Amino acid sequence: MDAAKEPAKEPAKDASSAPAQAASPQAAEAHRPAPNMPQFTRDEDLHAYHEMLLIRRFEEKAGQLYGMGLIGGFCHLYIGQEAVVIGMQMASVEGDQVITGYRDHGHMLACGMDPKGVMAELTGRRGGYSRGKGGSMHMFSREKQFFGGHGIVGAQVSLGTGLAFADHYRENGKVSLTYMGDGAANQGQVYESFNMAALWKLPVVYVIENNRYAMGTSVARASAQTDFSKRGLSFGIPGEQVDGMDVRTVREAATRAIEHARTGQGPYILEMQTYRYRGHSMSDPAKYRTKDEVSKMRDEHDPIEMVRKRLLELHGVPEADLKATDAKVRETVNASAEFATNDPEPDPSELWTDILLDAHA
Repeated sequence: MDAAKEPAKEPAKDASSAPAQAASPQAAEAHRPAPNMPQFTRDEDLHAYHEMLLIRRFEEKAGQLYGMGLIGGFCHLYIGQEAVVIGMQMASVEGDQVITGYRDHGHMLACGMDPKGVMAELTGRRGGYSRGKGGSMHMFSREKQFFGGHGIVGAQVSLGTGLAFADHYRENGKVSLTYMGDGAANQGQVYESFNMAALWKLPVVYVIENNRYAMGTSVARASAQTDFSKRGLSFGIPGEQVDGMDVRTVREAATRAIEHARTGQGPYILEMQTYRYRGHSMSDPAKYRTKDEVSKMRDEHDPIEMVRKRLLELHGVPEADLKATDAKVRETVNASAEFATNDPEPDPSELWTDILLDAHA
C-alpha cells in the first residue's frame, strides 16, 4: 500500500548534478583497483553512494524511533551491510524478485519501496505497506517484487525457491534473489530447497549474508563448515565467497550469478562476507564481540565511506555536493518519520481483512 505523497518540492542539488573534476594522478593511483577488482564509473559510484546512504540514515532513524517507544516488537537494523543488497540490485533487472528474513528494511528500500510506507509499517500505522498489521518483519510489495520479510529463521529460503519454480514454470525469464543469514544456512529446509532447485535447475540465487554472528554466536562455534559458498556442493550448486563490504565486488559477483540462473543453468550461491555494526536486534547489547572489533570494521571497511573516498579522490566530486546528497537523504528520511508518527493507526475493522484471498479477484 503506497503511503501518502507530499506536494512536489524544488529538488535539492546533489552530487549527480555537479560537473566532474579531474582527479589527481596520486588519487587515481591510490584508488586503482587490485587485479581483477571491478571499477565503477562516476555515475555508478554516485548511485551506490545515494542508495546505501538512504538505507543507513533510514536505519539510524528507525533506531531512534524504537528508542522513543514509537516502534514496538522486534527491530533488526541493516547498518553495515548496505553494500550487499545495493550491489545485488545493481545487477538485477526489473521483474526479478527479492525475498529475505527479518533484517529486511534495506532490501525494501533497495527495491524502491517508499520510505514513508516502510516507516509507517514500523510504527503500526495504516499508511504502512501491510496497513500497520505486519510491523518490521512482515511487509510486502507485489508492485516492487518484494515478497517479505519473514520471521521464521530460514523459512524464506523455501518460499524463494517456490518463486523460482513459478518463474521456471512460466518461462518468464525472472530470477529469485533469496537472502538468508549465516544462522539460517544451518536450517534443514535450506538443504531441501537446494536439492529441489538443483534438480529442476530453478532460476534462484541464494545470497548468504554472513555477518559472522547470526543471533550472537560466532560462526566458528556454530558451523562445522564456515565456508558457506560450499554449502551447495553436494547438490552440484556452484558458489563463491564475496567481499560483501565492497559494492563493486558484490555487483560483479551478482552479475555472474544472476546470469547463470537466468540462462537455465540452475541455482547459484553467493556468500557475502559482511558485518553488522549494531546488535542482532535493538534489544541485543552485542557483548559477544569487542568494541575494538566493531571500530576496526567501521574505520577500515565501511561500505559507504569507501565509495565516498572514491567520489572525492578519484572522481573529483566536491565534498559540498556529497554533503548536499546527505542533506537530501536526511530530508527524505525525516519526512518518512514525520509521516509515520502522524498517520492514523489502523481501524479495528482491519482485523478482519487480508485473511482469505478471493480466488476470483
